[in-house]
Amino acid sequence: MPLYAVTNFSASKYAETRPRFPFLGRFRDVVVSGHEGMVKPDPAIYRLCLDRNGLAAGDCVFIDDNPANVAGARAVGIDAIHFTGPEALARELARRGLPASLIP
Repeated sequence: MPLYAVTNFSASKYAETRPRFPFLGRFRDVVVSGHEGMVKPDPAIYRLCLDRNGLAAGDCVFIDDNPANVAGARAVGIDAIHFTGPEALARELARRGLPASLIP
């Protein structure tokens, strides 16, 4: 199952961080605010990720610890989970029939 990311990193901070965190390589695409000139929770950044990757909003699940970002994803029709901890996330993924092993 492919994973995608939408991050509010600046371009320079993402370039610095990417090599330090190998799990970032698990994402098929990473939409970086600093590259795109837009930030979460602007619905445009979620639409960009969907459009760039040929994804249907209804087929996606977005996870974020910021309620405003969750609301932004929901505004474009993406199912979204407010991250409050690993156990709660595992339950929410299971409720959707998704394995917790998806979590990078």
